[in-house]
Amino acid sequence: MNYQELPKDPVILLSFVNTQLRDFYPNLAEFCLAFQADEKELTSKLLSIDYSYDEALNQFV
Repeated sequence: MNYQELPKDPVILLSFVNTQLRDFYPNLAEFCLAFQADEKELTSKLLSIDYSYDEALNQFV
């Protein structure tokens, strides 16, 4: 799966990303590298629904 295949809906994207971070990736940078996703674009999309990345929790809250 690459960035073009990530969910488009922000709420579904949030759930997907947080699950991946919890189960497979130690941080957002590693997730973005694996999915060839632009970290700024991803965080901006999730910020549009009032979620921001918390490094300590390794999830969007």
